[in-house]
Amino acid sequence: MFKFLKQPLDKEPISNDKVDKFYSKMRWQVFFGIFVGYAGYYLVRKNFALAIPDLIEQGYTKLQLGFALSGVAIAYGLSKFLMGNVSDRSDARKFMPIGLLMSGLIMITMGLFPFATSSVTIMFILLLLNGWFQGMGWPPSGRIMVQWFSIKERGTKMSFWNTAHNIGGGLIGPLAIFGVAYFNDWHAKFYLPGIIAVFIALIIYLTLRDRPQAVGLPPIEEYKNDYPEEIEGVNQNDIISGKEIFLKYIFKNKLLWFIAIANIFVYLVRYGILDWAPTYLKEVKNFSLEESGWAYFLYEWAGIPGTILAGIVSDKWFKGKRAPVSIIYMVLVLIAVVVYWKNPVGNPLIDNLALIAIGFLIYGPVMLIGVQALDLVPKNAAGTAAGFTGLFGYLGGALTANIVIGYLVDNYGWDSGFLLLVGACILSILFIGYTWIIENKNHKLKELNKP
Repeated sequence: MFKFLKQPLDKEPISNDKVDKFYSKMRWQVFFGIFVGYAGYYLVRKNFALAIPDLIEQGYTKLQLGFALSGVAIAYGLSKFLMGNVSDRSDARKFMPIGLLMSGLIMITMGLFPFATSSVTIMFILLLLNGWFQGMGWPPSGRIMVQWFSIKERGTKMSFWNTAHNIGGGLIGPLAIFGVAYFNDWHAKFYLPGIIAVFIALIIYLTLRDRPQAVGLPPIEEYKNDYPEEIEGVNQNDIISGKEIFLKYIFKNKLLWFIAIANIFVYLVRYGILDWAPTYLKEVKNFSLEESGWAYFLYEWAGIPGTILAGIVSDKWFKGKRAPVSIIYMVLVLIAVVVYWKNPVGNPLIDNLALIAIGFLIYGPVMLIGVQALDLVPKNAAGTAAGFTGLFGYLGGALTANIVIGYLVDNYGWDSGFLLLVGACILSILFIGYTWIIENKNHKLKELNKP
């Protein structure tokens, strides 16, 4: 399979008079491919969360369903890391659509075949497989970004691209409402998005190109005259072995470790709110399916302006520093979580505004932690670095959000789950703050050592 996914060879350079026009066209084309493609991945990632209230009516407990849902987090965290390393040595044009195609087929299976939701074990296995294929979305997208966009524009460009998952994740709510109404079947929450995802996989293949050199264009650093800081003498365009990526640029990178640990707590808040929102709103706030679906939609789509603003502010106001923006956002997330938790029943407007605020804010740190990881390694190790932070985010944060919150709510009520989320907000602020201190020290040392 790896031979099939092997990166394409460089083509003969095109004539200089055609470079500008062709570069502009291709940058828009590949950006469209990873944007629509990553939105497609989110159409088939969180369907299960919307189906939890229906499955509870079938007799499952929250702990059982939290365990089943954890399959996505477990496999996705591992896959984003391990497949991220494979993606650094693969053709993104083939790698990314294969993952989405397989995810779409799994969701179709869960919707159309009764056996797929007949037991916790079967649901866990299918969601585990789905999580593995989901891990084939972010790494090739990150690879495309660093190959086609230079470092001084990357924060802003990635903030726009990162809204793709808000588009896809937000559309799940309206799609669920439409599917259940049209087919008169709650299983449509699975199979309708799955069918759409299969078609999006084809769009990815038609639009993506692995890197500029593969279509006869010069490397982005040369074209933009925007060269990143030298990383231990490595040539940014060299192909780096998988072993060297792990040992030299990942495991020995102290700052990357702290960013990854911070990501645990950011993801705990992100998925603690998102995955349990339909159930919490129905059981505690008396929301209907339609109200919960639209609240889910608002949460995700509020992240679009919030993410874009975070990227622009980090580039323009903080000169490429990501940590201070993340800290500001997480402080405001903490306030919004408390409002969402403490708002009395019967005030749906406040609940929706709190969810909108959390959605607006939480995706800024999610995106900026990913950008920090990309900034710390050579561009041919970008997929692995992104996967490393994702490994911590999903195995530490999302897994805790699925299983631990399910257990706490079953045994001690919803207040215990929200106490965990408040603690996660505080810890994320502390760890991100530490990365900011390290970055400032490193910057001062570089300035002192300049000739």
